[in-house]
Amino acid sequence: MTEQTAFILVAILCVLVVLTFLGQRLIKIQSRLDRLSSMDAKLDLLLKHAGLDYDPYKGLPPAVLEAILNGNKIEAIKRYREFAGVGLKEAKDFIEDVQRRGGVG
Repeated sequence: MTEQTAFILVAILCVLVVLTFLGQRLIKIQSRLDRLSSMDAKLDLLLKHAGLDYDPYKGLPPAVLEAILNGNKIEAIKRYREFAGVGLKEAKDFIEDVQRRGGVG
């Protein structure tokens, strides 16, 4: 066995170990997402039972809302920056939070 062949085998083994590790992490993440989805459904039922209406987009400027609903995150960030006069990071964080609350993105 040459050094080059040994190196290739070690590289393949390393890749397999990394892929196995990532696969296990993805399984754990999916499990957590499943539990969160269940909790989200229960929360929706509780809000409905209490007669409360949850609107994650309440108070957003129409141009920002339109961009979010059209899936145009960059445009939404741009419009929110113009509206609120905030920096790029603040606008990005805000839009991503709105997307999470609305189940978009």
